Amino acid sequence: MEGKKEKFNSTSASILTLGIGWFPKTPGGLERYIYELTHKLAANQDQIELCGVGLPETELNLPIKLTNLANPDQAIWQRLGSIRHTFKKTRVSKPDAINLHFALYSFPILDLLPKGVPITFNFHGPWASESQQETVSNQLNLFLKRRLIEKSTYQRCDRFIVLSQAFGNILHQQYQIPWHKIHIIPGGVNINWFQANLSPQVARQQLDWPENRRILFTTRRLVQRVGIDKLLQALAIIKPQVPDVWLAIAGRGHLQATLQQQVKELGLEDNVKFLGFLPDAQLPLAYQAAELTVMPSQSFEGFGLAIIESLACGTPVLCTPIGGMPEILSQFSPDLITDSTAASAIAEKLVQILLGKLSIPSRQECREYAVNNFDWQQIAQEVRQVLLA
Repeated sequence: MEGKKEKFNSTSASILTLGIGWFPKTPGGLERYIYELTHKLAANQDQIELCGVGLPETELNLPIKLTNLANPDQAIWQRLGSIRHTFKKTRVSKPDAINLHFALYSFPILDLLPKGVPITFNFHGPWASESQQETVSNQLNLFLKRRLIEKSTYQRCDRFIVLSQAFGNILHQQYQIPWHKIHIIPGGVNINWFQANLSPQVARQQLDWPENRRILFTTRRLVQRVGIDKLLQALAIIKPQVPDVWLAIAGRGHLQATLQQQVKELGLEDNVKFLGFLPDAQLPLAYQAAELTVMPSQSFEGFGLAIIESLACGTPVLCTPIGGMPEILSQFSPDLITDSTAASAIAEKLVQILLGKLSIPSRQECREYAVNNFDWQQIAQEVRQVLLA
């Protein structure tokens, strides 16, 4: 099955995509998703233009056209003005389809989009609700984000793509989008980049990680909703039974200092390593070096790209029952979904796995499941069919 490649429609199309930043310069699940999708579509001979903020002005030998609309360091209102001005100035032809990914950057150009061209919005999450949870937002801010920006943008779109049933429910219930406009297509993984081609020992040696510890790995933005604090509490619970456990945390965020202080207070200095930003070249190594990847999210996890990346590298994943994550694992290994988001529930599963009381899928089974269900080649074809319908 691994060598199986699906062919796209032989008729090429012109697709205008509006994203956020440029992967891997601005790492993140959304940026990676757009990067992979646009490149897969371009490999089909489609003409892809990617507009965004902070895109390279001179990027040579790319299969896609990049149009940088604004500088990410500008104040937000300047940025939105620049997006509108630059977009209007750079229009030369009418595309066959338009694919929007972020309401804030879509909002300034809605009236500039050509009439009669189908617009598909990839809904990656409730932006207003997520930002309210991570920052102190007043009610006016929340109203502007949800009512003015998000809802106005969605009203202009013909159809929507979500990565999970969970986010389809949010789009339908919170934004009143009818189900007949919503298409559920999971995220994809680049199976040629994320591979199970090294033993854990070799991967650990290349990363200079300890070779005789029970290694857990997580790659997350260090913000409240991702639950790293709960994972650290779980680690403290299981340490007496598994004293050699070692957690590697990749990612940056405003909670890093708080989490580092928590590690000290829990006496986990010898059990936790903050890696900071992990270069993309090292990410497949990190997955392969670990015995288990852990996703302890507490809210707003629309899919969980790290889950299928880890599985493609042959490493099983433990996740909380949040958002779209259980939809990935329920058909594969439902025992790897915790009973709740609580630290105690995470600890209970970790102990069962690390002490051998709960069987987990083999490296080969993880790899095959990812390849058969989440290969970007197939996912991109499904997305393309919606964009051009």
